Formats: sequence, structure tokens, C-alpha cells
Amino acid sequence: MKTIAIAGVGLIGGSFALALRKAGFQGKIIGVSSPVTVQKALALGVIDQALPLAEAAATADLVYLAQPIGQILETLDALETGALVTDAGSTKAVICERGGRLKRFVGGHPMAGKESRGVEHADADLFRGRPYVLTSREPEMETWIERFGARLVILDPVEHDRQVAFVSHLPQLLSTTLASVLAGKEQVAGPAAADLTRLALSPYDIWRDIFATNAEPIDAAIGAFIARLEEVRKQLRSSELEAVFSRAAASARALRHPLSNKR
Repeated sequence: MKTIAIAGVGLIGGSFALALRKAGFQGKIIGVSSPVTVQKALALGVIDQALPLAEAAATADLVYLAQPIGQILETLDALETGALVTDAGSTKAVICERGGRLKRFVGGHPMAGKESRGVEHADADLFRGRPYVLTSREPEMETWIERFGARLVILDPVEHDRQVAFVSHLPQLLSTTLASVLAGKEQVAGPAAADLTRLALSPYDIWRDIFATNAEPIDAAIGAFIARLEEVRKQLRSSELEAVFSRAAASARALRHPLSNKR
């Protein structure tokens, strides 16, 4: 690949550009974003050139869509290119269905991020050690993902959405709901409350499209959590709760130290 166009040069798009450079990419990186953002990206050396999407896509070998989900869907409807197209959206089924009209499309989801947004917070190592999901085999993308030091995972779009409903979308809603319950009760709050409500700092505009495009799997995840919470509620005065703690600790350790890459 000699030319890569990145639509949405924020934290993820900017980090993708920096990761490419660090991994040895020697070609041109074109940014497609708002005038303010592309000026920042040019000043920081994240991109080499700024162009409108149609012009960028016409010369690119890879088009990387790192926009909010709603914009990704709009872009996929309008995009005309024979280049490989991939995205960084947090849900996959709807995006992959829309991307099916293109000659070459593979859904993607780098499961990495920061609390800070914007290209000024882009990081060449953002994806290192993190799962990076592709919805089908794509040798060119796989090569770069592995060079980034990310953990490549191949998942069907529907299965991806089912899994992230539990490991990403449910935690966000739990944190947000807990923070709303604690409102006005923070006088004696300690580190536990701060840790568990960290995700509640995420702005709604990031999550609106995620909830809209993955509502059924998220609803199922919420239902499963409520059912388990009701079981724990019944076990509060029972020694059975010790086994729950033991299983939960084992699960928490596994989340922090994944043993293998799933492909």
C-alpha cells in the first residue's frame, strides 16, 4: 500500500496513522476531517495531506473510516472506490451489511481508547496488546495489525456485536447507572466508587449510535446481568456467595491476562 486515506482523524484515526508510521509504512497518509482537525493533524505530523473524501478515496489503496457510527454508515452509502475499505466502529453487523456494496470491505474494531479525545491525544502504541477485531480474513490488514502489536481476532459481525454487548456496552451502562444512583451521595465515596464510575465520564454522543445499532444484544446482556444480580441478592446472607466471589475473581484475572489470541 502506498496511499492511505483516514476519514475521521481523531484519537483512533490519528493513532492508526501514527501506528502505521511506527510499523514501517513509508507512503502517504491523507486525512479527511473537519478543517480544524486536519490542521491540527498536519501540524502534528499525523497526516501528510488533507483532502475531501471523494478525492482521497480516488487515490487511496486503503480507506480507513474512524468516524462515529452514524457517519460511517453515511460514508459507506456515498463512497465509490475500488480500494480496500475498513472501519473502526464499535458495532459491526449494520456496518458490514452497508459495506457489502463495496468491492472490498472488511469490518474492523480496535478495542482500545482513552478518556481524552482528539488527534492531539493520538498514540502510536494505542493498539499494542489490545484486541483488534476483523470480521473476515484480510491479509493486508492482518499484517499491519500484527505489526502494531495488537491481538488479531477474527469474528463474525453478529457474534462480535453479541460479545461486545457484554464486555463493552453493558459495562458502560452499569457505570452510568451506578453514577446516577450515587448522585447526591458522594460525601463518603472512596476509590471503589471512583473506579466503577470512570466510564460514566464518557459523553453520550459517542454511545448514541452504538446503542441504536446494537440494541437487541445489549438488551440481552442487561437481562443476563439483572438475572445474576437477583441471584446474588438472594445469596447475601448465604455462604454460597463465597463461590460467586471465587468465580468472579478468576474471571477478572482472565480479563486482565488473556492467554491466547482468538482467530
